[in-house]
Amino acid sequence: MYRYTNISFPSLGINIDPAREFSLGPLSIRMYGLIIAAGLILAVVYAMRRTKEFGVTEDHVLDGVLWVTPFALLCARLYYCAFSWELYADNPISVLYIWQGGIAIYGGVLGAVAGGIVFCRVKKIPLGTALDLVLLGFLIGQAIGRWGNFFNREAFGAETDSFLRMGLYSPLTHTFTYHHPTFLYESVWNALGFVILHFLSKKRTYDGQIALGYVFWYGLGRTFIEGLRTDSLYIPGTGIRVSQLLAAVSCLAAAAVLAYFVIKPPAKPLFANRVLETDKGGNEDA
Repeated sequence: MYRYTNISFPSLGINIDPAREFSLGPLSIRMYGLIIAAGLILAVVYAMRRTKEFGVTEDHVLDGVLWVTPFALLCARLYYCAFSWELYADNPISVLYIWQGGIAIYGGVLGAVAGGIVFCRVKKIPLGTALDLVLLGFLIGQAIGRWGNFFNREAFGAETDSFLRMGLYSPLTHTFTYHHPTFLYESVWNALGFVILHFLSKKRTYDGQIALGYVFWYGLGRTFIEGLRTDSLYIPGTGIRVSQLLAAVSCLAAAAVLAYFVIKPPAKPLFANRVLETDKGGNEDA
């Protein structure tokens, strides 16, 4: 028996029991995994449509996905399990059951950056350029992926009586408890961040500018949203939330670097402009 079944938003007149999975022939498809996959696909499509603006090719994007995705998934899972080991200590093999939920976005971001560093070295692409494009797409994936938490009835916040309160029905107590829908807050925050950074990316002046904007924006929102959650991962032996601390520190660091580059802009031209000049030179020689 699941801990929660029905989900309600009483202020909006919504009361539903969304399926966690469905069958497709002999296969059982988990909504959590399906939504994560949908977010990844849309992120890749978006990135492929903007390759020329960043001086890369569609092949670079597809190759990058193959390099980065394993790093991101592995680190997202390991990050979560490392800070909630008590859930897996009795059955360590369950660490592999990723379809049951239990991945951490920050672990995924760190893994993606690690995979990106390796990929960029091999393909000789500036890391700042790659991160500018990848993290824009990542915001799409995050905004959509948070709805996987909705279907799993997880990543919600403390109890509240606010207008947007989300009710979770327990079949054990036959009652609803009302919580902050933090998955929804973060989904909306990420979607808004994507829209803002999408338009700013068309006027970027140096490689890595949008990546810094992502770190600032996501860190700012996550600092506050994480404080509302009831399932945070804590530094062992402390009352410090890991993701909240990481979000606050990264947000402040990104803000400081962005401010510094406003005062003293990088002299190196955008990689996309260098590629364009090289192509022009090649055409003139021809």
